[in-house]
Amino acid sequence: MAKFFVKRILTAVVQIFVVTTIVFFALQMMPGDPVLMMLSRDGSAVNQEAYDALEAELGLDQPVMTQYFDWITDLLHGDLGQSYSEKRPVVEAIQDRLPRTLELAAAAMVLACVIGIPLGIISAVRRGGFVDLGLTLLSSLGNSVPVFVMGYLLVLIFALTLGVLPSSGYVPVARGMTKHLLRLVLPAVALAFGVASSILRMTRSSMLESLGSESVRPLRAKGLSKRKVYLKHVMRNMLIPVVTIIGLQLGNLIAGTVLCEAVFNWPGIATLLVNAIGDRDYPLIQGCMLILSAIFILTNMVVDMLYGMLDPRAR
Repeated sequence: MAKFFVKRILTAVVQIFVVTTIVFFALQMMPGDPVLMMLSRDGSAVNQEAYDALEAELGLDQPVMTQYFDWITDLLHGDLGQSYSEKRPVVEAIQDRLPRTLELAAAAMVLACVIGIPLGIISAVRRGGFVDLGLTLLSSLGNSVPVFVMGYLLVLIFALTLGVLPSSGYVPVARGMTKHLLRLVLPAVALAFGVASSILRMTRSSMLESLGSESVRPLRAKGLSKRKVYLKHVMRNMLIPVVTIIGLQLGNLIAGTVLCEAVFNWPGIATLLVNAIGDRDYPLIQGCMLILSAIFILTNMVVDMLYGMLDPRAR
C-alpha cells in the first residue's frame, strides 16, 4: 500500500511540473504585449525609453529560457511573482480569491452527491418504472444543459420572477452568514446540476451491476434480508465506480466555475484568471493555472488512493 501511495504522489508532482511548463511556454506564444498594455492603459503615447525601462523591470527583456528558469527558481522558494494588473504579489491575489472558489466548488460537490447518489439508488431499485424513467430523463437533461444556461434560468425563476433569492454578488461571512449563504445557493445549484446528473447515472448503473452480480444473488437465497444485502454487499461494490466519477467530475466543477462566477458575479480565482488573461498578466496567469491544475491533479490523486483502498486489484 505504501508503495502505491508513493507512486501516486510522485506521479502528481511530475504532472504539476509538466502542466506549469506547458503553461509558461504557451504564454510566450500569446499575442499581445503586456508592457505596451500597461504603458498605454491611460491612452497616452508610449516612448521607447519608458518601454525599455518597464520591460527590464519586469524581466521580459531576458531570453525565454532565462525567464523560465528564474520562474522555476522563484516557484521553489514559494514566490509566484508580482501581478502587473493587481499591483501586488500573485500569492496575495490568489489567497483572496481561492477560498471563494473552493467554497463554491465544495458546496456544489456536496449538493451533487446528496442529490445524485440517493436518486441513483432509487432509480436502480425502481428499474423500469415511471420513477426510473423520470430520473433518467432528468439526468439526461442535466448532462446536456450548460452551466451558464442553467445559471440564467435559475436567476430568471428564483431571483427575477419569484424574488426569493438574490441574483448575484458576494457577501463576506463577516457581514452576515445568512446573506452569504443566500448568495451561494444559486451558483452552487447551477454548478451542481450537471455533476449530480452524472453521479446519478453512474450510481444507477453501478447499483444495477452490483444487484446482478454472481456474488450478490446467492445471498438472498441464503435467507439474508434485502436491507442487509444492500448495505453490506451491494453498496460496497457500488462505491468504487461512484468514487471514480466523483473525482473525474471535479474537473468539470473547476471548468464550470469560470462560467458560473461570471454569471453570478462571484469573485473567485476563475474570474481572476479571466481578467489576468485579458490584461496579459503573465505572472498572475501562471499562478492561477498552477493552483487550479494542482487542485485538479491532487484531487485525482486522492481519488486514486481511495480507489486502491476500496479495490485492491487497482494497486
